[in-house]
Amino acid sequence: MSETATAPVLTAKDFATDQEVRWCPGCGDYSILAQVQKVMPTLGIPRENIVIVSGIGCSSRFPYYMNTYGMHSIHGRATAIASGLKASRPELSVWIVSGDGDSLSIGGNHTIHLLRRNFDVNLLVFNNQIYGLTKGQYSPTSEENKVTKSTPFGSIDHPFNPLALAMGADASFVARTMDRDPKHLQAMLIRTQKHKGASFLEIYQNCNIFNDGAFEIFTEKGTKAQETLFLEQGKPLLFGAGNDKGIKLDGFTPKVVNLADGYSADDLWIHDEQDIYKAQILTRIFDDPKVEGHLPRPFGVFYETDRPCYEEIMALQIEDAKARKTADLDALLRGKETWSIA
Repeated sequence: MSETATAPVLTAKDFATDQEVRWCPGCGDYSILAQVQKVMPTLGIPRENIVIVSGIGCSSRFPYYMNTYGMHSIHGRATAIASGLKASRPELSVWIVSGDGDSLSIGGNHTIHLLRRNFDVNLLVFNNQIYGLTKGQYSPTSEENKVTKSTPFGSIDHPFNPLALAMGADASFVARTMDRDPKHLQAMLIRTQKHKGASFLEIYQNCNIFNDGAFEIFTEKGTKAQETLFLEQGKPLLFGAGNDKGIKLDGFTPKVVNLADGYSADDLWIHDEQDIYKAQILTRIFDDPKVEGHLPRPFGVFYETDRPCYEEIMALQIEDAKARKTADLDALLRGKETWSIA
């Protein structure tokens, strides 16, 4: 009689470590950590096959707090290290945790190449629009005229739009969520892992010390319904109290309409995650919420497509090379033509 061992059922506690979490009290990273730990047991992936790679920054302490394999690497290079890891160990579930400065400033070059190559990894970008670990300098996502320790007269830099950047780099999965909506954050983490290819998930994260309230118009009860647009596949773009408003395309320009004015759901933009052209438009709905007439900020999956992963193509190329006729090193060194120097 044979006995079959069954794997133990894991819980969120199994993904926590004995390390003291050393973020500032009230930091949005606590929420993200909690949701990742809750989601991990539901994915059906053994802990020994999960790796979290981070760079430098507040968010990059993440590997210390996850009971999985991990690496706290160097500034801006987490995506490069994760690429090499996935290429050599394609069976692993590789997660990259990075901040807006780490991934879009010093690491911007590595980020865009990871996305275009389409490694099957999950890139979580904690965007708080500030440098937190180095005590409050402006970042690549800080708004124009942002007064910080490094820009005392206001930043003159135009900020990155992270999702537009990801689309431009041909990421095969692009999504956005926020730290203060745990259910939505969990759903996006699950979608991120399920996608086969390079997944780019931007997470709005509040830094309550150096940039408190940066996203409060999207997270607080009094304004959230009017200022956020939650995307659902195959459904019309509705928002507002009681979903009384919608988004309609006027040519290629999105505009807000009131359903009370005679519009119905049939008149509205229907979300299609596979439509790259509409996804590009959605990423450009990035208006300053303080400007009158602005559009609500979209959250959810903007775009998803299937295309071959880098590590799979590489493995096929290696197998093809092995199947060819054995090479002769001496013949290769001699070449087709030789000559003597007298």
